Amino acid sequence: MNLVILGLGYSASVFARRMIAAGWHVQGTVRSLERATALRRDGIDASMFDARAGALEEAMPDLAQADALLVSIPPSGEGRDFPERLSGSFLQAADRLRWIGYLSTIGVYGDYGGAWIDETALCRPSSDRSRARLAAETSWQELGAKSNVPVVIFRLPGIYGPGRNALMALRQGTARRIVKAGQVFNRVHVEDVATALELSLKSDAASAVYNVTDDEPSAPQDVITFAAALLGIEPPPLIDFADAALSPMAAGFYEESKRVCNGLIKRRLRFSPAFPSYREGLRDLRNKGEGTWGGAA
Repeated sequence: MNLVILGLGYSASVFARRMIAAGWHVQGTVRSLERATALRRDGIDASMFDARAGALEEAMPDLAQADALLVSIPPSGEGRDFPERLSGSFLQAADRLRWIGYLSTIGVYGDYGGAWIDETALCRPSSDRSRARLAAETSWQELGAKSNVPVVIFRLPGIYGPGRNALMALRQGTARRIVKAGQVFNRVHVEDVATALELSLKSDAASAVYNVTDDEPSAPQDVITFAAALLGIEPPPLIDFADAALSPMAAGFYEESKRVCNGLIKRRLRFSPAFPSYREGLRDLRNKGEGTWGGAA
């Protein structure tokens, strides 16, 4: 079985390694030769490709042999340009394709003032980036409908895991405990993302939209406090949001607050996160040396 991944980023690479272990041939794209070389050492057939320019067929000559396609490339422009470039010769040739997955974001929902929401909630994105994501979702869904291939949208929150977590941020001196009243959001461990993708690839024969999150949306400062306790160090001081002097992008992150429910993927695919909250995830990472002076960097 052949899996093609457009954009072998953090989450997609973890998924790729898992599928290789399951006997799949995995082919994918990256934007640097260094990254491609590293992934090839892991058995991933990585090619260089920039979605903003160039022909996909040149980068991926065997794309038509794909049984499954995962798209992890973020949208550019208004979010519809890249999917539309695949609507011609690729889809006509991809007669083996039976599943398209698209990695999106819970940012498409916008702000819900800390309320619980699920996939039936109205999408009202507040940032240009989230609006582009929502447009890209629609474009991929339209592409799937044209080709009679199911498209599964995975809406993800903040992703953490090895090398990318609060433990490492504390050791690197970049962690901040910024407090904004009522601010909560979900997270998800990268291994749980890979589990959700694998379950869908094995089971979904129809298009779907899933929230892939942990079970416990929490205030960001609580995560830093817990991580510091795991490391046996003092947490950084609390900073009021109004005094944090954040960049426009970082400040935009704090403009939305919601609690996102993952019940649909649990019911349909029996998804059960191995790390239902940040506590289990950070404990596991700490046990594996993350955040220690001799641990991962």
